[in-house]
Amino acid sequence: MSERETEHLRVLIANEKKDALALVAPIVAALGHEVIAREIEVEDVGAVTVRERPDVALVGLGESSEHALGLIGQIVQEAACPVIVLLHAPDPGFLREASKRGVFAYITDADGEDWQSSIDIVLRRFAEYHDLEGAFGRRAITERAKGILMERHSVDEATAFEMLRDQSRAANRKLIDVATAVVDGHPLLPKQPAART
Repeated sequence: MSERETEHLRVLIANEKKDALALVAPIVAALGHEVIAREIEVEDVGAVTVRERPDVALVGLGESSEHALGLIGQIVQEAACPVIVLLHAPDPGFLREASKRGVFAYITDADGEDWQSSIDIVLRRFAEYHDLEGAFGRRAITERAKGILMERHSVDEATAFEMLRDQSRAANRKLIDVATAVVDGHPLLPKQPAART
């Protein structure tokens, strides 16, 4: 993610305290970002996250850690964006619970000048996480396709992979696209599994 990509972000801020939301919004705006939503209620934040599709979410720890953890859980469940916790002071117990719910980082009020650096780091790690997640997903599909071809054609793993690769080259398509087609019922598959000898 380039510096230019983090210049103007769409930011969701959430906290159980309205006065905290009012303090955070100007800091976010001063960094050159747009506050697209301010949420207080746990039951509302998921729908707002889906509707607004923020680039990053900042969740403040108010009076209730359970409320903040609920906000985090809903945002992580619904969003394709990282969540950063805003704290007045480090709180290891809360941070441990927040990390279990999918928080990527925390920022304390004291280091307001460093917010942008923290956001940049979080966005880079989040992009890397999604790249890895995608790679694992592609690998799983390829492995499933190889297994199907091995069963249907009574071939070994290397031969099944060669079949995928050859079809990929012949059709001028990505290997993952061919593997997906095999998993979805590609014409390479005979109607019945080959007879075992």
